[in-house]
Order: sequence, then C-alpha cells, then structure tokens
Amino acid sequence: MSRADTGAATAERRPHPLWTLGLLRSELLTTLRRRRTLVLLGVLAAVPVLAGAVVKVRTRGGGGDATGAAGPAFLGQVTHNGLFLVFTALAATLPFFLPMAIGVVAGDAIAGEADAGTLRYLLVAPAGRTRLLLVKYATVVAFCLLATLVIAASALLVGALLFPLGDLMTISGTTIGFTDGLLRALLIALVVAASLVGVASLGLFVSTLTSSGIAAMAATVGLVVTAQILDQFPQLHAVRPYLFSHYWLSFADLLRDPVYWHDLSRGLGLQALYAAVFGSAAWARFTTKDITT
Repeated sequence: MSRADTGAATAERRPHPLWTLGLLRSELLTTLRRRRTLVLLGVLAAVPVLAGAVVKVRTRGGGGDATGAAGPAFLGQVTHNGLFLVFTALAATLPFFLPMAIGVVAGDAIAGEADAGTLRYLLVAPAGRTRLLLVKYATVVAFCLLATLVIAASALLVGALLFPLGDLMTISGTTIGFTDGLLRALLIALVVAASLVGVASLGLFVSTLTSSGIAAMAATVGLVVTAQILDQFPQLHAVRPYLFSHYWLSFADLLRDPVYWHDLSRGLGLQALYAAVFGSAAWARFTTKDITT
C-alpha cells in the first residue's frame, strides 16, 4: 500500500466532530430510555411530593408550621414559603437517593456494555477508546444535572400547589425577593449537580475494573455509603475534608446574605480533584483494558 493510500485510510478512520456529537446524542437517548433510569428519576421526583404531603397533613392536623419536627433542613420554613421545599428535597435526597442514582448510571456505563457484550462492537466504530470514555463520562455528568433538576422542578411545582410563594427569608435573617430566591434555587441545583461529579468519576472508574454491571453499581453505591459513614467520626477529622461527600450540604450557604463561599469553593474544588484523579485512572484502565466480550 502506498503512502497516499495509508493517509487516505487514516483519514477515513478519523471520526468527524459531528459524528462524536451524534454518538453523545445516541448515548444520552439510550440512557434515558432505559427502564431503570426512568424508575430512578421517578423515585427522585416522588421525594418532594411525599415531603410536601407530609408537611401539609401535619399542618392541617394542628402540628403548627412543622418547626422542630424531625426531618431535613428547611422543613420548618416550607409552610411559610413553598420555595423552601426545593431546598428541603435536595437536602433529603443528597445523602443517599441522588448519589445512589448517579452510582447506578456511572457504574453501568462501561461494565454494563461489557456485560451485555456490546462494548466490543462500540469499539469497532471509529470512536476510539478515549472518545468513547469521554462520551460515557459526559452522559453521566448530564444525568447528574438532569436528576438534580428533576427534584428541584418537582419540589417547586408541589411547593407552589400546596404552599404560598413569596419573598424569601435567608438564613442570615434578611429578606430577598421571590425572583432572587428562585435564582438562588437554580444556582443551588447547579451546585448540587456539580457536587456529584466526584461520585460520577469514581463510578466510571469502578465500571472499567469489572465486566459485571451489577457489581460495578453495587461497589459504587457501597463506596458512597462508606464515605458518609466515615464522615460521621470526629476521630477522622484529618481525613473527613477529603471525602467527596464532606461538603455536600454546603449549598445552604447560598441562602446566606451575603453568600458564604468558603465551604462552597472548597467543595467544588474537591469535586474537580476527584474528577481529575479518577477520570485519569478510568482513562488509564480503559485504554489498556483487554476487551474479550
């Protein structure tokens, strides 16, 4: 084969950028159409409905404004302003339900394809392992955002239907307008989604270590639970700030006036560190992995 023929063959194998976008679109649609994904989103959307119904029933039953009742932060403010249901729902789902959903999707990203026998055929396409891994990672990150927005949208709808809406009282005791409160709720949802990037990166790395989708999902969820258990021990004060779950609830600082950025910036920086470390580890593993299925 001549040098010209070799160059032409290489050019044919090089994927066009639009082809990569098509692969990303296909991966997103495939993930969202899975029954497992729809069930996870349905469970997440149901949490605000349940929380709002409980607060409403308690209020009607003479329980006052639910202040002091057992439950997540902001619960006592929901009856005064339905917008607080957004913050309550995110605080309630962040310790377990949200990271569990991310762990399931991330753990299944590579291992699920290997388990189903489709990973080898994906690599036959002119994507390359690096490009395919980036598409998988982008899909998991997009699911982080979608899952968070589903909770926020469900909570906002339920809060508007069951409780009054209006000006928002911050944690600092000042009052801000409803529009400003709505913008802060959106910013909080974005921060929560970004706070799950560490779990997404860790789950993707675990997914490259095994050919069993169930094992990868279980291991990722197990690591999430373990990290949060370790975060409860004061004796581990030197380690706790480096656990990916340590700053998850720092989004509440966005409801201060002025906003307290210290823990927020540290939390987002920690997520970026996890993304860099475990993203690189996933790339190193996946690009050298022997695909035999």
